[in-house]
Amino acid sequence: MSRTLRPLLNPVLRHRMLWPVVILAALLLLNLFFTNGFFKVEMKDGHLYGSLIDIVRFGAPLILVSLGMTLVIATCGIDLSVGSIVAISGALACLWISELGDQNSIGGVLTAVALGLGLSVALGAWNGFLVAGIGIQPIIATLILMVAGRGVAQLITDGQIITVNSSPYKLIGGGYWLTLPFGIIIVIAVLALTAFLTRRLALGLLIESVGGNAEASRLAGIRSRGVLMMVYAFCGLCAGIAGLMISSNVSSADGNNAGLWIELDAILAVVIGGTSLAGGRFSLGGTVLGALIIQTLTTTIYSIGVPPETTLLFKALVVTIVCLLQSPAFREKAFRRRRRPAAAASASAEEEAGEERVGVSA
Repeated sequence: MSRTLRPLLNPVLRHRMLWPVVILAALLLLNLFFTNGFFKVEMKDGHLYGSLIDIVRFGAPLILVSLGMTLVIATCGIDLSVGSIVAISGALACLWISELGDQNSIGGVLTAVALGLGLSVALGAWNGFLVAGIGIQPIIATLILMVAGRGVAQLITDGQIITVNSSPYKLIGGGYWLTLPFGIIIVIAVLALTAFLTRRLALGLLIESVGGNAEASRLAGIRSRGVLMMVYAFCGLCAGIAGLMISSNVSSADGNNAGLWIELDAILAVVIGGTSLAGGRFSLGGTVLGALIIQTLTTTIYSIGVPPETTLLFKALVVTIVCLLQSPAFREKAFRRRRRPAAAASASAEEEAGEERVGVSA
């Protein structure tokens, strides 16, 4: 029976998404012991409510930023400026809306959204220009905007928290549509579009080719600079949408704290999802799974009552365990060593049995 099941189980056990799925399931089950009705999803006033819905809703900005980060990392790059772009996008949109005579004007809100997203794409393209056009290393090029961008966001808000009272703008991060939080619908739409462009078209292969070997891709006729520019611009767009979502959810813009350290969580989500920092192949589904693990971990920390002073340590410990379990090299060193003594013992037993047979025959 074991020989029959082994060929079926081996691909599952070796799949790179196995351990992230196991960790996510374990975190969800852990919450079940501390929160009554954790898996309960109910309908109230035509809207879906529940802890699972909240995890996806609160994790929507991180998922969006992580999707853009995935494509950047697939090109063997990194973008440390996404947190600053999040702050800039939300600050510019809220500033525009706050100066409207009627903050519920749909036209005014759409203009604010267009300004925020347009500036986000421009900032992402600027990162791409520094990397692809000038040749600055991605970590340095994006570090420039990471530092300067936070200052730009505070200049836009004049160092204050800008509050707005706009129902159309509130819809982006705090509203509902078709019984679901609107933020979840935005994530589904962006994920579907990204998957279509990278998996149904040749764009995904071009990104992986540039990440695998940019010089060989250039010699093969691929415009690697154009691919890099587009990828960084898309990452900026995703960060801009996340910024609108975060500021909309709280009806305010904080240039100092909005999107703070979200770039680190995004990088963790991408790595947990199985995308290598060395570039090449990437996994959008794995990235979404990694972002959900981080958000579920945050929820779990509050559910089980971890002291605030140890929250970051607890989070780092869980993420470290996930990364170690996902590493083939670590699993080989940790689990193969136990098998080798057993194999050596069986081999020595066979040798002794062979010697006894030789003695009997003699």
